[in-house]
Amino acid sequence: MTSKNKGTLYGVGVGPGDPDLITLKAARLISNATTIAYPAPEGGDSFARDIAKAHIAEGTKEISIAVPMRPERKAAQDAYDVGAVEVRAQLEAGNDVVFLCEGDPFFYGTFMYLYDRLAGDFETDIIPGVTSIVACACRLKQPLVSRNDVLTVLAGPMSDEELEARLKLGGSFAIMKVGRHLPRLRSLLDKLDLMKRAGYVERATLANEKAIPLAELEDATAPYFSMILIYDGDEAWKN
Repeated sequence: MTSKNKGTLYGVGVGPGDPDLITLKAARLISNATTIAYPAPEGGDSFARDIAKAHIAEGTKEISIAVPMRPERKAAQDAYDVGAVEVRAQLEAGNDVVFLCEGDPFFYGTFMYLYDRLAGDFETDIIPGVTSIVACACRLKQPLVSRNDVLTVLAGPMSDEELEARLKLGGSFAIMKVGRHLPRLRSLLDKLDLMKRAGYVERATLANEKAIPLAELEDATAPYFSMILIYDGDEAWKN
């Protein structure tokens, strides 16, 4: 049971990148926060904080959780263990903590790692944000699903065997976490004759955004914030 004397942990989605896509509720919570927390790559700036920076008041206490960007999970889990200790101290002292999360807190969101560690001891509130999938679909300007269509979300690091089995089921697909897996994914989609149905988006809603049919992409690599959308049907790509 949580104590009324403890602070509340807020997981706040700040959307895919464009600061104008922050919800009114998220903006209000961030503006009124006395303590905020956010993930940041080791030695780098926090993307979530950058999105929300216009709403962060001067003098706000900030907890930056340095997360190693490496494939192995243990280093990142250790980082969240350390960050949770600092956040816990604030909550125990009766201070609310607003955790900033790119996209949506519970859709591949970093907030879930703090939630797992702290939700059993403190009140929590999760504020949804615009997800990368809907942002990418909007930037490609082609509806992703309609009526009774099925959408399957896949992760780029999955094996070719796993991906192929699911892609053969049909429907629309969103392949997340493309990054360094781009060449392998393109080869697989070409093998399955899905390139004509695939769109590619990187850095959705930002000034340096790219949103094009995947077949037109000339780059051999993709940034971390990139996604492939595969549309249902046999028609060639329309734009």
